[in-house]
Amino acid sequence: MLSSKNNSIGLPLRNQVDAKYPLLSAMLSDMESAPEVCKATQFWRNASVFIVQDLLEHGVEDFRRLKTALSFFVPTYGFPGWWNDRTLYHSLIDALASLQHPDRKLELRLRRFLAGEKQAYADYRVYLAARDTRALFLDQADESSIGNPLEQYLFGKAHFSRSMLNYLLGLCFLKSQIDTQGIRIVLEVGGGFGTLGEILLGDERNHCFYINVDIPPVAFVATWYLQKLLRVDNVGAYEDLKKLNDLDVAYLQRRYKAIVLCPWQLPKPKGTVDLFVNFISFQEMEPLVVRNYLNHADRLGTGHVLMRNLREGKEKAATEDSLGVREPIRGQDYDAFLPNYRLRGTNTEPFGFKTADGFHSELRLYARCK
Repeated sequence: MLSSKNNSIGLPLRNQVDAKYPLLSAMLSDMESAPEVCKATQFWRNASVFIVQDLLEHGVEDFRRLKTALSFFVPTYGFPGWWNDRTLYHSLIDALASLQHPDRKLELRLRRFLAGEKQAYADYRVYLAARDTRALFLDQADESSIGNPLEQYLFGKAHFSRSMLNYLLGLCFLKSQIDTQGIRIVLEVGGGFGTLGEILLGDERNHCFYINVDIPPVAFVATWYLQKLLRVDNVGAYEDLKKLNDLDVAYLQRRYKAIVLCPWQLPKPKGTVDLFVNFISFQEMEPLVVRNYLNHADRLGTGHVLMRNLREGKEKAATEDSLGVREPIRGQDYDAFLPNYRLRGTNTEPFGFKTADGFHSELRLYARCK
């Protein structure tokens, strides 16, 4: 079985990964010898164990309906368990239906509430109100059904998931703060299955090149998703780039629409980046690892850094084998991590999210000092 403590795979499972997903096998194998700051930290080390097992059992073709994916990198609006086991909510729905004067509209509203559609529609309305006709162009966003999503909503004539709307709201915030017409090269760390790339590359008017840096197994899933979306020859994969000593960003921009790298490859890119992005995953890492990633944003002369993370920090892990972090990163900590940048703006409402118990999923935008 997978060992969550050393990122290694026991022989029986390694053979399964080798046979079914050679790309994933290569990524996992190379991560074992990577520097510590490039490996999965505690939260993701433990999560990855279960994600790999799910991919082997059910297949990457259905990754957007796998229980582990829904828990870790395919965000949803629905109440916990709604998409996997609705029997948890049957008693609540039955109680409503048993009222002396049952209201069909009330039951429909409850189902939409439990499924997350009400919150999704609220985010969609913010997106509609905030989008404009200037580059970066967002008005034609329409998510694919690749990966067989359980939760995806049709609003107007386009399809949206929570992942898609999270990024669209973040980009609307970005556009409210700066002129985004010159953004061409976008580097994201922890890009999930590639939604930001889908938004930027889904509209040819944007002329963007997208670099996604992530740990396996998520980097493997993102490669599969983007290659299905954009065609294999338009997406540079790990096996295409791992043997190169230097990755010239300008050359790669001419060769591909997008590339997917693993963290230990991040020292290789040479050139400049217009926008560095991280949504949510920095809060699940340790400070030393986050600082390393942001040092590379600085090294590449990145013009702006856009992040969405918990202002109050992630919960601490109770044990070595539990989810959580050893040392939470709070909003103001990023100021110290980015000494050559100034904080341009923050936002929780309407573009971020405030939880019911008072935590702030906050957008933070930094601009490079002249």
